[in-house]
Amino acid sequence: MIELEGVPELIDPVMVAAFEGWNDAGDAASAAVAHLDREWKGEVFAALDAEDYYDFQVNRPTVFLDGGVRKITWPTTRLSVVRVGDANGKGRARDLVLVRGIEPSMRWRSFCNEILGFAHELGVEMLVVLGSLLGDTPHTRPVPVSGVTSDAELAGRLDLEESRYEGPTGIVGILQEACTHAGVPAVSLWAAVPHYVSQPPNPKASLALLNRLEDLLDVRIPLGELSEDARAWQLGVDQLAAEDSEVAEYVQSLEEARDTADLPEASGEAIAREFERYLRRRDPQSGPGVATEGGLADGRDGSFHRDSTSGRTRPPRPVSKEPREPRPGDDTGTGPTDPGHDKGAMDSADEADASGGADAADSAKPEDGPEDSGS
Repeated sequence: MIELEGVPELIDPVMVAAFEGWNDAGDAASAAVAHLDREWKGEVFAALDAEDYYDFQVNRPTVFLDGGVRKITWPTTRLSVVRVGDANGKGRARDLVLVRGIEPSMRWRSFCNEILGFAHELGVEMLVVLGSLLGDTPHTRPVPVSGVTSDAELAGRLDLEESRYEGPTGIVGILQEACTHAGVPAVSLWAAVPHYVSQPPNPKASLALLNRLEDLLDVRIPLGELSEDARAWQLGVDQLAAEDSEVAEYVQSLEEARDTADLPEASGEAIAREFERYLRRRDPQSGPGVATEGGLADGRDGSFHRDSTSGRTRPPRPVSKEPREPRPGDDTGTGPTDPGHDKGAMDSADEADASGGADAADSAKPEDGPEDSGS
């Protein structure tokens, strides 16, 4: 039985989760949740016991100095809570429960049951898991983001794609399937990261995930410097790609394929959705309620332990010019596809056009989203 004595009653809570590891190409998903935690000053109220789920030879603890005293940070999964408003700033506030951690090394079923135990105790109405995968998508175009669910009713109501994936999965797939069996509505949002520049960070993919989360939850997310970071990232990759004619030609071929696939989507709902987001961001009165330094916006005290972990901001590494053998996570479009991708996987091209208008994946299928259906 999980007891949460220090947490007050939450308002229409939604749980948003991301895990470093196999389901986090370019660290895009974990960085997105870290951004939410940082911008809304989330207060950590619980952490899973690291001894139960992590192999410390795989995910090693770190040592740091605090006032001259050596301390240890153990790899784990932490939960924090923030209060936000709706996208128009006129409706009632709601709470987000942020789950941020590392894909566990063992006992995945117990791990998911513990997360669901927190969700039950907090009255969570829906769980949204963020993920990112490697795909044949050009860095110069909008990041494809697809929304996937195992719930047919939820798919129709929120304009999501019902999962049909079969194959290897990560903790995102296991958690979503656990939600299905527990009767908790669950959605996974997947951003496609260019496989030729897969090194973290990828602020452009993180930004795309947050934009899609805004639409899904009808909240306005403060972006801080993320938009500028995304522009700087793209400029840096442009410069690196321009230094190698073969890479430049390859990027151009991806652009042509993407533009052809997106042509039918460049109208109607896709344009309307982008215009609505633009109008929301122009209105200075439409901001959300923001958690304060001392606690949440409703004046509750800051009795939780602060999670000081922040996202990484190092620049992208150069695009590799040397040929190499294919490895998990690559999808070159030639030969048999290895489903055991390193951080994401691609499905067949005819299934790659996920729902979500202009955000839909053109050439990538969530490796961990579709498998969640358990079909």
